[in-house]
Amino acid sequence: MNTAPPDYRLRSGWNALLPRREPLPALAGEQRADVVIVGAGFTGLACARRWQELAPLARVVVIDSSEIGEGNPGRNSGFFLEVALADDADPRSTARMEACNRLTRETMRDIVAAAQSVDASIDLARAGTYRAAAGPVGMKALQKYETFLQSAGLPYRRLDRAALGEELGTGFYTAGLYSPDCYLGHPAALIRAIADALPESVVVFENTPALTISRSAGFWDIESPGGRLRSAKLVLANNAFARQLGIARSRLASVYTYAGISDVLSDEQLAGLGSNKNWGVLPMHRLGSTLRRTVDGRLLIRSLHDYERERGKCDIAAALGRRLERRFPQLAGTAFQHIWGGAVGFTYNASPVWGEKQPGLFLSCGCNGGGTVKGTLFGRLLAELALGEPVPDVSALFGSASWMPPEPWRRVGFSVRAAVESWQGRQEL
Repeated sequence: MNTAPPDYRLRSGWNALLPRREPLPALAGEQRADVVIVGAGFTGLACARRWQELAPLARVVVIDSSEIGEGNPGRNSGFFLEVALADDADPRSTARMEACNRLTRETMRDIVAAAQSVDASIDLARAGTYRAAAGPVGMKALQKYETFLQSAGLPYRRLDRAALGEELGTGFYTAGLYSPDCYLGHPAALIRAIADALPESVVVFENTPALTISRSAGFWDIESPGGRLRSAKLVLANNAFARQLGIARSRLASVYTYAGISDVLSDEQLAGLGSNKNWGVLPMHRLGSTLRRTVDGRLLIRSLHDYERERGKCDIAAALGRRLERRFPQLAGTAFQHIWGGAVGFTYNASPVWGEKQPGLFLSCGCNGGGTVKGTLFGRLLAELALGEPVPDVSALFGSASWMPPEPWRRVGFSVRAAVESWQGRQEL
């Protein structure tokens, strides 16, 4: 299938804050490999690293349509959750969630170790995270999540409006929960470090989109603008963009979300933002807004959702500015230094598309907004599955993506559902 590669309109703000790096060369000519991994994000790089550990003589090749740090891994909000997302939490399945959390905690330790082996001073700290609610819909979800935390025996603190105001400098939220089980950091810096920590034997080609994939004579052929790769095994770790290669079309969709990050705030502005100097807030409504205060004194807000398209910069800036001002009226008029978008791999039931889907074709897609730690775990397990190692039952633990209707019904369904949920949870937006 012919397709256009992912092409974002706006540069990642996180990546723009870092020193410019020289990208690795793009693929040129024809080459062979034992495995080709499409996508140099957390999933793809974890798969490559584990593959080389298990099969040190294998030729492992990773290709990415963009540059390290500029793609989706460098476009998220910088939350690295050790335990279940709020949408995952179900008090009725505590044993399953405990098993999932053991795997994700172990994975987070691996991420930290790999990053710090490259840069011991990297912006990555176990700062915890707040989950906060403003209205009835959010409060109902917050109570459900607290029930889960209690049944799972996980530590947390409950905060009322006054306590949230003291710690975060906002009176927007009615109540919240603080959990220590989360790292906060600079996502573009982290994915760069993870890439630098790869074994030298792993070959990475940047600016090398997979335009087509096909199978013949027991091999997979991957066409790119500058050449072609042939391999016995192929791993797609490019999230929603796997659909553009004709894979999992009935399971995956792209939902664009947007972020804006301020310049470094003044000492006077920072003094009004509470006592905590490195925090993150996750909304209890999935269409709500994510917030970060960074260690260097910036504010980030991530919000807004579009189905299968990216909106213009002016619309993004205005909408994000209004939502930031609702939470921090004392910062009215604060401009964003950078604004950008990113595509989330969305599945109807928030479960991944994972496993061997065709002979020699392995897939890990559908992050549903929580792809950093789980994506790293799924990438490692995918390498183990492909090489015949025993692996946990991913479907039993994390679920399996359900079917979605074809277009135009899918678009209509998303629009209607988003409109209804936006109205119901309007106080959280």
